Amino acid sequence: MIVGVPKEIKADEGRVAAIPAGVEMLSNEGHEVLIQRDAGFFSGFTNQDYENAGARLVESAKEVYSNADLILKVKEPLAAEFELLQEGQMLFTYLHLAAVPEVAKVLREKKITAIGYETVESNGYLPLLTPMSEIAGRMAIQAGSRLLEKIHGGRGILIGGVPGVPAADIVILGSGIVGRNAARIAIGMGAQVTVVGRDPQRLRELSELFGERIITFVSNNYNLAKVVKYADLLISAVLVPGAKAPKLVSEEMVKSMKSGAAILDVAVDQGGSIDTIERETTHSEPTYFKHGVIHYAVPNMPGAVPRTATVSLTNATLPYCQMLAEKGAEAFKEDPILSRGVNTFKGEITNEAVAEGLSMPYVPLEELL
Repeated sequence: MIVGVPKEIKADEGRVAAIPAGVEMLSNEGHEVLIQRDAGFFSGFTNQDYENAGARLVESAKEVYSNADLILKVKEPLAAEFELLQEGQMLFTYLHLAAVPEVAKVLREKKITAIGYETVESNGYLPLLTPMSEIAGRMAIQAGSRLLEKIHGGRGILIGGVPGVPAADIVILGSGIVGRNAARIAIGMGAQVTVVGRDPQRLRELSELFGERIITFVSNNYNLAKVVKYADLLISAVLVPGAKAPKLVSEEMVKSMKSGAAILDVAVDQGGSIDTIERETTHSEPTYFKHGVIHYAVPNMPGAVPRTATVSLTNATLPYCQMLAEKGAEAFKEDPILSRGVNTFKGEITNEAVAEGLSMPYVPLEELL
């Protein structure tokens, strides 16, 4: 099979979908790998690195899409890439289709076999989303600490405080991978940390892990209104696999926050869970103010640390890339974990949560294979 890796074009996105080690493995298995020139530049991989690993370098994204059977990406196709997609092609990337119906429309029209990293699932575990969730959770505190500095419009608070001066109040919505990693870093920096989650068992596990250094609440409107009000930094880490993120924090709650407080929504690539998150932002221009509160809504946070993120991501995706390159759609019959990641196939939406989020018909993948 011919495997193609184009350069990512989303604003401030530095990741790449394959590293030289992965290219070498695919090449040794008899597949041809096309890499767009400079695709790995921001992740620290040179064109020579890819050539040495057995890749064939091409100049343009058009050459990649025109020749490859399987396209490997990091982020969903943007409008400039729609016309490049070839009918019947296979696409393996982060999709988050419930938040981008225009992408879903193109994938259906072109009968793309689209597998979303974020919906590959094994007993509730998301093996291809977890690496980026770990990074995003840790980055959320790193970014949040800057937002609270006065120079960025924040309250002028040091996250860990100093003797005689209280630490910042950090409130984390969500007790999954993002929330856990955010809590770990926030506690390590000395913040006062509150985690709000739906699953009492996960909250119990966090309490056992962090002890008295963390406060936990079960998620409901009453508790949310209370904790949002006292937050210096509010981090939303809410995920429903394949579906749009639920709106949890109302505009009235945001209005109750302190002037100069900050909101960071890690779930913005799935629509966000804060009512006042009105648009995505970029690493170059990451924030805007509303009701005196800083809003940070960057959808590709790990793209700012592309070396770490690329290696972590491709460590997880490579076995599935090998399977797809070797077996194509037949891999879905053999691997139920991978098959759950299929979002579109033969012009239909084949993931139930995605279909529900898009208000489109759902057709089980098994009926189409």
